[in-house]
Amino acid sequence: MLKQSQMFIPTLREVPSDAEIASHKLLVRAGLARQLASGIYSYLPLGLRVLQKIQAIVRDEMNKAGAQEMVMPAMQPAELWEKSGRWEAYGPELVRLNDRHNRPFALGPTHEEVVTTLVRDEINSYKKLPINLYQIQTKFRDEVRPRFGLIRCREFIMKDAYSFDTTQEGLDKSFQDMFNAYTNIFTRVGLNFRAVEADAGSIGGTGTYEFMALCEIGEDTIAYATEGNYAANLEKAEVVYNAAPKQDASVSAPEKIHTPGVKTIEQLTESLGVEASSIIKSLVCKVDDRIVLVLVRGDHELNDVKLKNLYDATNVDFASEAEVRAAVGAPIGFVGPLGVDGEKIDIIADNYVQDIVDGLVGANEADYHIKHVQPGRDFQVKTYTDLRNITEGDDCPRGGGKIAFARGVEVGHVFKLGTKYSEPMGATFLDENGRSKPMIMGCYGIGVSRTLAAVIEQNNDENGIIWPVSIAPYHVHVIPINSKVDEQRLAAEELTAKLTAAGIEVLYDDRLERAGVKFKDADLIGLPIRITISDKVNEGTVEVRVRRSGEAVDVHVDELISYVKEKLAVL
Repeated sequence: MLKQSQMFIPTLREVPSDAEIASHKLLVRAGLARQLASGIYSYLPLGLRVLQKIQAIVRDEMNKAGAQEMVMPAMQPAELWEKSGRWEAYGPELVRLNDRHNRPFALGPTHEEVVTTLVRDEINSYKKLPINLYQIQTKFRDEVRPRFGLIRCREFIMKDAYSFDTTQEGLDKSFQDMFNAYTNIFTRVGLNFRAVEADAGSIGGTGTYEFMALCEIGEDTIAYATEGNYAANLEKAEVVYNAAPKQDASVSAPEKIHTPGVKTIEQLTESLGVEASSIIKSLVCKVDDRIVLVLVRGDHELNDVKLKNLYDATNVDFASEAEVRAAVGAPIGFVGPLGVDGEKIDIIADNYVQDIVDGLVGANEADYHIKHVQPGRDFQVKTYTDLRNITEGDDCPRGGGKIAFARGVEVGHVFKLGTKYSEPMGATFLDENGRSKPMIMGCYGIGVSRTLAAVIEQNNDENGIIWPVSIAPYHVHVIPINSKVDEQRLAAEELTAKLTAAGIEVLYDDRLERAGVKFKDADLIGLPIRITISDKVNEGTVEVRVRRSGEAVDVHVDELISYVKEKLAVL
């Protein structure tokens, strides 16, 4: 019999000073986790039970989908990452170390290189494919700013899976199987989520979806259709170009105007009385080692992921002040496309720039701008394409009405990798005709510890956590109001034993604390059902209270087990 007095559940009354969001506050206050260092946590007994239940759901759905569990090393030789091209490309988030022989290693943030090498060395025939391998393991990323408790950590628990197929059609099936499994997993753990189109980022690949838990503290913006099923994260969402009606193009010749100290869009609109939509924002970007001049409308924001994908680049950043001056001869804030040599510097623009007929640009001279500018007449653009962030009210790119925004936390991600890793790492197979072909891969990740935090973020009130039954550390909290009263203590022990024998997980609060302290801790820990044993037990009844609704009824002890089972089945 699990007695709370003997368990390590260090609850706190005060809110931790470094906790900014509900899930972080409650993880610590309810005694589920403790921080060892920035972004590094210990999982205490209650927190571990929740993690184990999430993992059990993940395993169940992955196994049903035909994936096989294994465990790979966290410590990975640098040469694997060099072979895939990611040793430098992954950046400072990769935790690097040398062993005693000065050989470089990484602590794995993910395992594409390791699993590809493993499968390459063990499988060489189409007869042994397809295969899908997964693991649940601690991962490491040296986050520049760990925050929000388990939402963004440097050490975290992740489920990662990798599929290997012989054809694109096979990959499509593996991908869909994983997409369906993820939908089942996040439904079963009790999350309100959306699957959204996403960019593959440093992992690479196409056909990428993120599973986003919807909550206001989410670091990602989700663009979704007000009608239909379309959803994408902000960096991926496509912008529909609706060309403006042709206007009278008889615009005055370009005219240089003095704008001392006026650099920003806001300053220009205020000082000149122009609309932001008529300003052409000129951004000097460094795309890998190449300088590119990017033009977007003044009321729009550049989407650097779209720019990166346009050039198939590894890195995109804004050029430094010195690099801007070297490229166009002007300080940041006064850059424009007029006079820029398009043979030396690519001039590319978002689609909506071409509709501007009377624009304002920087003059490539400090404290000056040029008005009455018209694209095509006064300067030439190499490429018009979708380069901006989508905005609320834009048309849905799939015909689903207008776009609206929501916030979300990424809890899962599925990728179609194709041959991104199999080709450079030599993972090939012989087809039925004896020809060597690269394996076609997919990868699929779930942030297990982040899912725990996301569930708390969506399921809490001012008193504490409200656990979904599927992952609650225990189903029922049995609390005698006064453990010193023999009748209450004995009844609590007997009922705990009967509930446990019936397959119901029980936490029995036998502590010699005041009833108010017990009730506060019970609400804080947030088990689905609380059974309170008072003097009424002498009449054969106990109080059963549902944590989520607050509904409380007196139930006869002879009917308690059936009543609790019925409640748990519908919560």
